[in-house]
Amino acid sequence: MFEQNIDYFKAKPVNIPKITIMLDHGYNPEYLTQELELIYPQIMTKIRFKVAPKLSKQEKKAQGISGFVVIPMRWIVERSNAWVERCKSLVKNFDRNLVNANARLKLCFIRLILKRLAKLS
Repeated sequence: MFEQNIDYFKAKPVNIPKITIMLDHGYNPEYLTQELELIYPQIMTKIRFKVAPKLSKQEKKAQGISGFVVIPMRWIVERSNAWVERCKSLVKNFDRNLVNANARLKLCFIRLILKRLAKLS
């Protein structure tokens, strides 16, 4: 999918802030960087990866915490994914280009906002 939408990244000016891509510990930023640079060598001048911090067992024990711990950055991603999963069209349909996928995603969040506003009135 990245290869089909490479024009977006090529057209993005270098002098504006980089796009931050938040990753979980299931992803390896070094491997992703290598693979993306094979497709578009200047990609890392336009994006950056941020890996969510994760407390070790020793850190949890020192803080007196056990079990699940909410990590703010990770919570944003997980919450957003849960909201998106409520939109059935995003779950069932897979778009072939970034423009259509982005439009569907925006419509999903607009729908969510409208539902929440309707509850307030």
